[in-house]
Amino acid sequence: MTAISESTLPRAPIKAFAPFKKTDRNFYLLVVALIWLGIVMGFVPDILHHFTSKEAPYTSVTPYHAIAFVGWLVLLTAQLLLARAGALRVHQTLGLIAFAWVPFMVVVGTMTAFASSRRDLGTPTADPAFLSLLLCDMAAFAVIAGAGLLMRGTPVAHKRLMLLSAIMLTDAGFGRWWGPGLGKLLGNGFVPFWLESFLGPALLMLLFAIYDLSTRKRLHPAFVWGVGWIVSMELVASYLYVSPWWKPVATGLITRFG
Repeated sequence: MTAISESTLPRAPIKAFAPFKKTDRNFYLLVVALIWLGIVMGFVPDILHHFTSKEAPYTSVTPYHAIAFVGWLVLLTAQLLLARAGALRVHQTLGLIAFAWVPFMVVVGTMTAFASSRRDLGTPTADPAFLSLLLCDMAAFAVIAGAGLLMRGTPVAHKRLMLLSAIMLTDAGFGRWWGPGLGKLLGNGFVPFWLESFLGPALLMLLFAIYDLSTRKRLHPAFVWGVGWIVSMELVASYLYVSPWWKPVATGLITRFG
């Protein structure tokens, strides 16, 4: 009896990643709504507390930081609604703004990180080691958003990377919202810091992964790569924050560039 080699057996064709499912429209809208929820719940009480307490005033660059980051979420939301309405030409034209907005956000975000850290030096609220999170956030955002813009000709990858660029920015909102409570519950250390700072984005990325697995049976390579890059930056930020040698290094950087 002639043996049949594995190479001669018929193989099921590999299905392409479905670019669109009927449920995508509502799922993407849900993701954007959750992004806004994290930002609003984290920042609105924080801002109100700031103006009703005797905390140090915001730095001069903080308003530009707010404009840059809220503007990014507004742009993302507008692009989603335009796509839902079928106004793809307007969507593409408006998207050109992002090519200038991304570097604007990175520059302003970095300046704010140093300025706010410099303002707090020598005060009870000073935490120079936290600079690791602020800088890693900017590195993660720049790469993810930049890749998303470069892949705008591949909609299935483009939309996932652009949504990831907004999801990763929610660490600031969720961190302010439930970070203090988690800090009291979990204490200090690498894992507690990661959970306090990045649990919100992690849950949103997990939700996205579950959705794609349930509707496509697999994850898109751009999504896997994007999540991998974000998580790697989160791990670097957490490692630096708990490393004893990082605090004096961060203090020196803040003193010089803040």
